[in-house]
Amino acid sequence: MGAYFFRRALLMIPTFLGITFLVFTITRFVPGGPIEQMMVKMQMAESESGGGSSNFDGSVQIPDSVREELEKQFGFDKPFYLAYIDWVSDVVTLDLGTSYKYRQPVWDIVKSRFPVSIFLGLTGFLLAYFICIPLGIYKATRHGGAFDFSSSVLIFMAYSVPGWALGGLLLVLLGGGSFFDIVPLGGFRSDSWDELSTWAKITDQLHHMILPVFAYTIGSFATLTILMKNSLMENLGQDYVRTAYAKGLGERRVVLIHALRNSLIPICTGLGHALSLVMAGSYLVEKVFNIDGIGYLGYTSIIERDYAVVMGVLVINVFLMLIGNILSDVLYVLVDPRIRFN
Repeated sequence: MGAYFFRRALLMIPTFLGITFLVFTITRFVPGGPIEQMMVKMQMAESESGGGSSNFDGSVQIPDSVREELEKQFGFDKPFYLAYIDWVSDVVTLDLGTSYKYRQPVWDIVKSRFPVSIFLGLTGFLLAYFICIPLGIYKATRHGGAFDFSSSVLIFMAYSVPGWALGGLLLVLLGGGSFFDIVPLGGFRSDSWDELSTWAKITDQLHHMILPVFAYTIGSFATLTILMKNSLMENLGQDYVRTAYAKGLGERRVVLIHALRNSLIPICTGLGHALSLVMAGSYLVEKVFNIDGIGYLGYTSIIERDYAVVMGVLVINVFLMLIGNILSDVLYVLVDPRIRFN
């Protein structure tokens, strides 16, 4: 088994290089990059001040020497493959570069936003699994009943709407304005957080996290619940379950002791993949609720072409995804001892 996981760890290297090289190449050739944005700002400044030479269309002309200096400043003065090699060399030394916008090391910017995304993501992750697994078990044991049918309708209705869109709709309805004033309009905590008492801090945190956590988890409710239900129903039809019933065991013991463990195998495969979502946050959910986490940082960095931060967030996401894949294999073995990796 050790050899298997060693090979999996080695496969992380080409996978990481392939994903990051693709995104790095795109950032080099996509229009509207940091150099173009900086030149537009310089043209606007020169136009307002009345200085600089103008083109035929009236726009201010920026000297080539200035553009060359900008290319050197932003690292665009080399071929993209050489620039990628330099970037990988820096990543190996845990240097993710410097943000174009914040003028700070990328790692410091990302590190300060980790607690927010971890808190929301982990809370949503735990709620989803603690609710969906028992719900899937109950639906499997009551298959075809009124509860199974009605809950399936509600689950798939919620699944049909993206979490960020449903969260935005609820924010309009419940966040004040023309309807109800039940939850705050956004943010992770109140501005007066440091001045609150301990109990008031807990209440304020719960008040702010209700809708974001709901938006985080609503998309996985249908997938986890139906996956749990179908997996358990498949195992309940196996011979070993019928044998357990024939020996006189009760339904509760047969389901929870014998059938449930094998039914959790498909669920375990998703645990590792969910790790990157838990740690990195959701781009659109954090944008809708104005939560300054990793997801919101990645979203604004893409919009503002802060490619150093984009690549830094990508490194973290890819690393967590690859670690999550290995974690899924470990959970596979723990849940089903019959599985052996050679």
